[in-house]
Amino acid sequence: MANNTISLRSLLEKEKLNGINFLDWFRNLRIVLKQERKEYVIEEPVPNDLGANASRADKDKFKKHMDDMDDGRCLILATMTPEL
Repeated sequence: MANNTISLRSLLEKEKLNGINFLDWFRNLRIVLKQERKEYVIEEPVPNDLGANASRADKDKFKKHMDDMDDGRCLILATMTPEL
């Protein structure tokens, strides 16, 4: 993410998922992922693994999707209360 953009991650820090606030937390998660241009990882299915004959462009796209999914997972886990 560029340094000149405002990070909205503080939305998730202020209201961590605690088991009763899912809708508010999920709305904030979508806002953050949309700002970071990674919202697609919670909307699109996981891509199939590529075969050995895949093009470089397809391999790069697959790697980006997997990396963005990892970022999303970490964000989700970091914004949940320890009890969950």
